[in-house]
Amino acid sequence: MVIPGYDPDDLDERLEELLLDRDRDEYLTAEERQRYDEGESLVDLLSADDIRDLLGEDTATDD
Repeated sequence: MVIPGYDPDDLDERLEELLLDRDRDEYLTAEERQRYDEGESLVDLLSADDIRDLLGEDTATDD
């Protein structure tokens, strides 16, 4: 998944750091975890909502 304004390698490193403090099973299925362990990028494995959650971006809009 391409995220405008972010270098994919930098973003992947940041996501890895953030996942150290969290339960990876909350974000990755067993299959995704295996793909990650085999070298696939978290940027490719995580949903946009999960990435926003990890980065602390608020996805809700105030009306």
